[in-house]
Amino acid sequence: MTTQTPAQITLNLMQGSVRFNFSPQSAQDLKAALGNLVSQLKAIAAQPPSVGKRTPEPTMEYQHTGDVFVEVFCNPNIWPSPFAAKLLVTVRDDRMRLTTEAELTRMIEDLNQYLES
Repeated sequence: MTTQTPAQITLNLMQGSVRFNFSPQSAQDLKAALGNLVSQLKAIAAQPPSVGKRTPEPTMEYQHTGDVFVEVFCNPNIWPSPFAAKLLVTVRDDRMRLTTEAELTRMIEDLNQYLES
């Protein structure tokens, strides 16, 4: 009888990386949320500079509760393009809490690599 170990994802951060148990379905959900964020950022970048004030886009907030709590946050209104965007990432459990920044494009790459494996 073999027990299957939970799949672990590695997220590469601005400095270093973090690895934790993460289900493929949760990875798909996060990937969808980031895809929506990229669409928002592209729409913002495509808008011509206007004289008036433009309507702000809603923030992107993703939360996952499993072996660890994962939260990803981004305000699309402060980034000029998807390539410049940074995410605020929090990974915590009852013993530790890590809050740091990650690049949007790098996190998408990490999710794709995890889902392909």
